[in-house]
Amino acid sequence: MRRVTVLIRLKETVDDAQGRVVCQALKDLGFSAVAQVRIGKVIDLWLEDADDLEQTKKMVAQMCQVLLANPVIEEFEVWQEEGSQR
Repeated sequence: MRRVTVLIRLKETVDDAQGRVVCQALKDLGFSAVAQVRIGKVIDLWLEDADDLEQTKKMVAQMCQVLLANPVIEEFEVWQEEGSQR
């Protein structure tokens, strides 16, 4: 099996209300160095028969476009390591 990690976050042009609330809360807790917070999500997938790295990336990108991410407001990155099979 191959482990693939997807990072999904709001596009820079989209207001991140949750990030603003967390940023203010951190400042209220005394972490004055925090200037901005953007909230995202990480999804780990374990895929069988994923020997071809490029094909796997394309398949995961399709998953993101149709279900895992909202392409209108979110962007995503797909990571997989050559040695991630187990």
